[in-house]
Amino acid sequence: MNTQTEIAGITFKNPVMTASGTFGSGMEYSEFVDLNLLGAVVTKGVANRPWTGNPTPRVAEVYGGMLNAIGLQNPGIDVFMERDIPFLKQFDTRIIVNVCGKTVEDYVEVVERLGEEPAVAMLEINVSCPNVKEGAIAFGQKADALFSITREIKKHAKQPVIMKLSPNVTDIGEMAKAAEAAGADALSLINTITGMKIDIHKRTFALANKTGGMSGPAIKPVAVRMVYQAAQAVKIPIIGMGGIATAEDAIEFLLAGASAVSIGAMNFVNPYTTEEVVKGIEGYMEQYHIETLSELIGAVH
Repeated sequence: MNTQTEIAGITFKNPVMTASGTFGSGMEYSEFVDLNLLGAVVTKGVANRPWTGNPTPRVAEVYGGMLNAIGLQNPGIDVFMERDIPFLKQFDTRIIVNVCGKTVEDYVEVVERLGEEPAVAMLEINVSCPNVKEGAIAFGQKADALFSITREIKKHAKQPVIMKLSPNVTDIGEMAKAAEAAGADALSLINTITGMKIDIHKRTFALANKTGGMSGPAIKPVAVRMVYQAAQAVKIPIIGMGGIATAEDAIEFLLAGASAVSIGAMNFVNPYTTEEVVKGIEGYMEQYHIETLSELIGAVH
């Protein structure tokens, strides 16, 4: 069986990745998960300078998932280059760095710094985080703004660029086409769905930010539908995510048209999820006598 998948000319040993913001840079999970078994580690968002994130409380459990309003807290590109990249280089897995920013210039600064590091295989550009007020809404929810920032980043990027799309839009196909037209090498979707929780006893918002991004199994049907629609709209590869808890979930995304999948919220529930999904996909391929992963991609009918 060949579980390899290819995205923008980069070959991955299998299609299982980590969703940005749920796995740190792998260090935190390395005592549970053998990072060598994963197709890629997608890092937490990295900005051009340290971000403190949103005030607390910023995580709330909800039925079928969780809300988070972390606000992309991160130590900045300097610490990331000195600490996280050398750690990840120890493993036989692809490194994909998620990039965040508040202005186009912020993004470009980080993209240019990462261009100096050949170990970074791809860049995932986070223009759709629902709990960062600056930038994300403007870039991630309007097709013309998405086109502009994608085109600008492509001018400066040395690695292939993945644009991470927001589900909080009217037409995901339109957004996918805008990113593709601007030169994106791949897409990842979905980012979290904007939600809210209220504590009825205290009559207060459960999150200091009021709203947060919903993730977890409850959003999977929405995510599968959007991945399918995006795959119908564009020719570039797609990394699918949103509520994946099992290999069966991951295979749904592959059949819908994703070339790879990312696992997010379930890392908090069961830190072994990524490894289990890798083995489960292999088991499914064996069961149905599927020789190459490419036979599954977009094979729904």
